[in-house]
Amino acid sequence: MSSTLPSAEEIRRTFAHAWGELGASWGVAPSTAAVQGYMLAHGGPLTEPELRRALGISHRAASLALAQCEEWGLVERADGSRRSGQRGPAAAAWIMVGDHWEWFRRVARARKVRETEPVVPVIERCVSLAASGGHDPELAGLRDRLAGLLEFVQRFDRGVGIVVEGDAASIERLFATIALLDDTTTARLWALVGELTPEELASALEALASLPVSGTRRLIALADQPVLRRLLGV
Repeated sequence: MSSTLPSAEEIRRTFAHAWGELGASWGVAPSTAAVQGYMLAHGGPLTEPELRRALGISHRAASLALAQCEEWGLVERADGSRRSGQRGPAAAAWIMVGDHWEWFRRVARARKVRETEPVVPVIERCVSLAASGGHDPELAGLRDRLAGLLEFVQRFDRGVGIVVEGDAASIERLFATIALLDDTTTARLWALVGELTPEELASALEALASLPVSGTRRLIALADQPVLRRLLGV
């Protein structure tokens, strides 16, 4: 019994609509996520009318989606204009910027700026207000809870900031490294993080960062030598 294989365009549209449905869980409008998904699957320059016809969305939805994608740095105007198969003047074409890792970096940075950074001054203000309540035990408890939340948000924001400061190739290499680690190694790393203090870990990373690449490679080679491992009790 023969079956009809879906066309490339059918697959692109299926992917775009599925990507759009996921948009709500990311806090992104479905039409915007669908445009992102379709452009990601398409790979080439597209005009706003082409996106409308492919996704069955309105001119307003397509325009807003492109504007948001441009604001996030995910798309840019392609050189020149092109006709989209209908009568009328040529339309501006849009094309994706960078690869998947550049997408990740730019989206993470945009969400950090929009969602995390504005929260910090709000919590700081509330901590300050609670701290001005003198010896009121209820206010003291509130201050402590909000201070703990503030510390969490600041550290989380700093962690995301460190990741998005890297270029796309370096971020990809970081995740490629994590993918190469087996479960036993990752468990040992988490155990090590649990035993050492933040100051000790930061000192180790600072020392490693101060080495040239050649010195880091020699250190890695030495760490695997049987004599050194015995000296370290490994």
